[in-house]
Amino acid sequence: MTGGGGNGSKPRTPPASKGGRSPRGFGSWPPKDPGTAPAGTGAARVVGRRRGGSAPAPATGPSASGAAARHAPRRPPRTAKAKPKASVSKASATRAARSGTPRSGRSNASGARAGSAGASAPNRSPVGRASKAVKVGTARKASRAGMASRAGKGQPTGRRLVSVLAILALGFVVVFSRLVWLQVQRASALEGMALDQRSRTVDIAARRGAILDRDGLQLAMSVPAQGVFADPGLVQDASTEATTVAAALHLPEDQVYAALTDRIRDGHQNRFAWLAHGVRLDVAHRLQSMHLPGIGFIPESRRDYPAGSLASQVLGFVNTDGVGIAGLERQYQTELAGRSGTEIVQEDRAGTMIPQAGVGGSPAVAGSDVVLTIDRAIQYRAQQSLAAAVKAAHGTGGSIVALDPHTGQVLAMASYPWFDPNNRDASPPSAYPNRSVTDTYEPGSVNKVITASAALQDGLINVHRRLTVPYTEQVADFTFRDAEVHPTELMTLADILAYSSNVGTIRIAEILGKDRLAAYLYRFGLGSVSGVGFPQEAAGILPPVDQWSGTSIGSIPIGQGIAVTPLQMASVYATIANGGVWVQPSLVRGFLGPDDTFRSAPAPKTREVISPTVASEVTQMLAYAVDVGTGTEAQIPGFWVAGKTGTARIPLPQGGYSIGRYHSSFIGFAPAARPAVVVAAVINDTANFGGSAAAPLFQEVERFALARLRVPPAPQLPDPDHALPAG
Repeated sequence: MTGGGGNGSKPRTPPASKGGRSPRGFGSWPPKDPGTAPAGTGAARVVGRRRGGSAPAPATGPSASGAAARHAPRRPPRTAKAKPKASVSKASATRAARSGTPRSGRSNASGARAGSAGASAPNRSPVGRASKAVKVGTARKASRAGMASRAGKGQPTGRRLVSVLAILALGFVVVFSRLVWLQVQRASALEGMALDQRSRTVDIAARRGAILDRDGLQLAMSVPAQGVFADPGLVQDASTEATTVAAALHLPEDQVYAALTDRIRDGHQNRFAWLAHGVRLDVAHRLQSMHLPGIGFIPESRRDYPAGSLASQVLGFVNTDGVGIAGLERQYQTELAGRSGTEIVQEDRAGTMIPQAGVGGSPAVAGSDVVLTIDRAIQYRAQQSLAAAVKAAHGTGGSIVALDPHTGQVLAMASYPWFDPNNRDASPPSAYPNRSVTDTYEPGSVNKVITASAALQDGLINVHRRLTVPYTEQVADFTFRDAEVHPTELMTLADILAYSSNVGTIRIAEILGKDRLAAYLYRFGLGSVSGVGFPQEAAGILPPVDQWSGTSIGSIPIGQGIAVTPLQMASVYATIANGGVWVQPSLVRGFLGPDDTFRSAPAPKTREVISPTVASEVTQMLAYAVDVGTGTEAQIPGFWVAGKTGTARIPLPQGGYSIGRYHSSFIGFAPAARPAVVVAAVINDTANFGGSAAAPLFQEVERFALARLRVPPAPQLPDPDHALPAG
């Protein structure tokens, strides 16, 4: 069997000679392929050489075919892992064909069939053609074997590739599923958690409204300030910084040190601790220039009272958080404070705010300005006069109230001693209350006007009737006396008021009866709050009729055994000045909103207590008391002044009354014909009577108020037959 030729055809075999040997002249029939040897039974000459050796000796005789068989290439076993022998390259085969000698002894020479006559032929001999054919066939077999080998090796490699791809695909599915779960299903929750971790809500304080007097002048206002805080996590030397900050802010050093070292709060790191609110800008700037680690500043506002102690007890004050806790600051906290806002800011892990990372909040709404009925000029004069009168009378304090009887608007209100709300720590807390509204006292003789008005209104007595008035009067088990000893006299109602007779008033009350008297006391506003709109207003003390004692019909008509506020008694006289109509007193005219729109305060309540005619008659009696009675110190040139003095004994805690000490007062109005201003003046705990201690105070404040309001002189008295109604 021979190897395949270069063209794949079977080579022709020459005819054999007799004896099995090839003829000598066989060389004339050379095969076209010099590398292929013809097959024959004779001796075949194999041309070739082993790698690194010489050409083998020619084979002759009968053993030629056996030698050819031994040297023929063996077919490799059919296994996927068998490696093909290296084939001779095309260039090597070409060179071997030209030289007639194969490149390798392992090539196709051993597989060629040796002819009997062409064993030693030259390059064109059949041996050369056979050799070339063997090489080509061997190369093709080697190529097929290599392809099979590579196919066999590729099978496990493909499985590994599929496994890797499967693992990668599975990982991708897991990662993708996780991403979907995190970014779709859990997106909102995780976003909220992240936002909570880096977000902090900061309160934005609204601008607090101002408090203005009736002409728009500022009595209380908010000015820029700084809030000082500490970040304990950044404080380096707590002891030194505490000493410095405490000295600058006038705070206890141990309090500041505790704030600077408060690093852990509720199990978490504390990064914020307040030190002070509303620090003045100059103080804050001085502290800021020290560059203390861990000390920070926040813009704020602080309450400032440009007029100092002017109307301080009416205005009140705010606490360190800017919340009103006294006076009108407390009463109108909602209107003044407005509505605070919030801002949600974001911080990094170090607590540093991330710029422009706000995520929401609500804007702050500024508070409204409160416009008072107080007249700044009248208020100032009233306070100056009150302080001088208390000192002159050697009293412990005093109160003054000035109001418009027709509208009920309070023009001035003060109690001495007062305080400066800008530095209230310099004054004792006893100076903070507005005692004209919150404190009560026994009114004394100024209460007699109610008894006289009730008797006239019910027609039980008239202005011309004369009553017998002795020096003393026995009521139950107590004897009442007049202030001055006098014989029994015939006195009109005007005389009783003018000379402030206790006995004459008691006799009128006995005619009136306790039920009627009690009813008029209530109608004039005693025993209940006036509704002026001030915190902690006192209602006074007026016992129910069924709780009156046997002597109550004697003590209550003359202003003992009951308690009133200066504002309540001022409203009593304002009722008479207003033609018998009680008007609820007020301190606020209205509110000026952030958009400069003015909203008036609710209209005051009113009620008729006595008729205009009775009010005019009582006014004439009060003017008579100032003209010739106990109130002559209250006269004002060019005006008829109507008013009444009061000298009330001071009750003791253990019972009874103090001796020689009084609450002296004078309450009146002017002009008597058409009243414009009512003034109630009270001096507490003085040895002087109302005519000498309080009447001069009334006169000074009333005269200034009339000039301030440009009220023209009115020398005439009201005509009871043509009494003018309120207005």
